[in-house]
Amino acid sequence: MSELSEVHPLKVFKYFEEICAIPHGTGHTEALSDYIEGFAKKLSLSYIRDAFGNIVICKPASVGFEEKAGLILQEHLDMYYDRDEGSYVGYGTEKKGLELAVVDDYVYAKGSALGADGAIGIAYILSILESEEVAHPRLEALFTVDAEDGMRGIRKMDLSVISGRRMINLGHFTEGEILMGSAGGRKIALEVPVRYENEFGVLYDIVICGLRGGHSGLEIDKYRGNAGILMGRLLHYIDLYMDYSLAYLKGGMHVDYIPREAKASILVKKEDTDKLEDLIDEFNEALLKEYQDIEDNLTIYGENKGETIANVLTEKTKQRVIFLLMTIPDGIQKMNPRFENIVQTSSNLGILSLERDSFLLHVNLRSLLSSEKHAMSDKFQYLTETIGGTFKVVTNYHAWEYEEASHLRDIFIRAWEELYQTKPVLTMVHSGLECGVISDKIRDMDIVSIGPTIENVNTVTERLCISSVERVWDYLIKVLSDAD
Repeated sequence: MSELSEVHPLKVFKYFEEICAIPHGTGHTEALSDYIEGFAKKLSLSYIRDAFGNIVICKPASVGFEEKAGLILQEHLDMYYDRDEGSYVGYGTEKKGLELAVVDDYVYAKGSALGADGAIGIAYILSILESEEVAHPRLEALFTVDAEDGMRGIRKMDLSVISGRRMINLGHFTEGEILMGSAGGRKIALEVPVRYENEFGVLYDIVICGLRGGHSGLEIDKYRGNAGILMGRLLHYIDLYMDYSLAYLKGGMHVDYIPREAKASILVKKEDTDKLEDLIDEFNEALLKEYQDIEDNLTIYGENKGETIANVLTEKTKQRVIFLLMTIPDGIQKMNPRFENIVQTSSNLGILSLERDSFLLHVNLRSLLSSEKHAMSDKFQYLTETIGGTFKVVTNYHAWEYEEASHLRDIFIRAWEELYQTKPVLTMVHSGLECGVISDKIRDMDIVSIGPTIENVNTVTERLCISSVERVWDYLIKVLSDAD
C-alpha cells in the first residue's frame, strides 16, 4: 500500500504520488512531460506539446457552461532538488523519484525537497481534467518546463496557442492567500580577472556553515546569513590585521538560493597561525551575536592543513575579490510602501567561485518594479567594470504587476468568503512566477494565484499540509463552478 493511498482528496494525492515517483529536476522534465502527454491521450483530450516540453491540454466546457469565458489552469513541471548529504537524489541527473512519508498532517520527501509547489498544482489540474463531476467552463491546462531556471520554458513558448484570458496559477504555497502580483527578476554574472603566483606557507581551510539558507524570493525577508557575503567580510576582517594570500574560494549551489556554506583556503606565515585562529574565533563570536535570533547552527572554523607551496592570488587581485564581496548590494534593498511586509526589491549572491583565470559571482535581482530592478543591475555593472571586470545578464523576466481591478480576483474573494466565512488575504510575493512572463506576453490576461500550505519550500525540510490540500481543492472546485 502506498503512503498516500488513503489520504483525501484521493484522486489528487494519487496523481501527486505518481508525479513524485517521476524524476523531474529542472532541465530534466522529459519523463514528466511524457507522463502528461500520455494522460491527455488516455482521456482523448486535445493537446499541444512544443519542442521544449511545454504542454497545453484542452477540455470542453461542462454542460450549461458553454457560454462562460474559458479558464487557464497553469503550473510548472520542474522542481529544484535540495538534498541531505548522502541522499540518493541528484541535482538534475536523478534516476529515482522521491521517497515520500507522512507524519501527522504533513507529507515530506526523505532526504530531499518535495517539489510540492509544482507537483500538487499538477495533481489538482489532472484531477479536474479527469473528473466528470466537476463543473467548469472551457479549460486550457498549461504545463511549463524549467521554471526554476529563469522561467526558461515559458519564455521560449509560443503563447498564441492559448485562447483564454483568465488564468489560475496553482503555484502559491499559503492557504487563505490570493496572490495578485509577483516580482520580476534578473540573473546576472560578474567576472573579475585574477592572476596567481606560487608561495610557501601554512595553508588553512576556512569554512562558514550551518546557515539556514532558503529561497531568495521566499526567505529574503528573514534576514538569514549569506555564507558568501559573510566569507567576504571574514576575509576583509583578517586582512585588516595580518598578511595572507588567497588560494581557494567557493560558495553556494544555485543563484536562486541563499548560500548555506562557503569555503576559503588561505596561506599564512607559520608565526601567524595563532593570530589567524584568534581572528576567526573573534569573527565567529561577533556573528553569533548578530544572528542569535536568526541562525541557530552558524559555525565558522579554520583547519590547519600544514606547510606547502600553493598557487595563490596576487595581492592586487585578492583585493579586487574582497572589494566586490564587500560592496555589492545583498538582501533587502526596499520594502513596498503600499502593502505591509512585502519586499519590493532585493539582491541575492547565490554562487561565488574562484576559478583559474577569474572570480565569478552569480546574483539574482528581484523587484516588483522594473525600474528598480534595472537601477540595481546598473549598480552591479558599475562596480564590476570599475575594477576591470565584466558584467552579463544571464536571464531576465518581467514582474507580474499589481492591477487595481480583477474580475477573476473578485470571484476568488467571494468564493472564499462563502466557503469559509472569513476574508482571504490579498498579497503579493517576492519570488518570481511565470505569471509575470505570461502577463508580459499577453497584456490583457487576468491572473490569480492560489495553493495549499507548503512549508520550507524547496529545502530538505519542505512539507505539504494534507488538510490544506483538501480545503484548497474544495475552494478551487467552487471557483470553477462560480466562474461567469
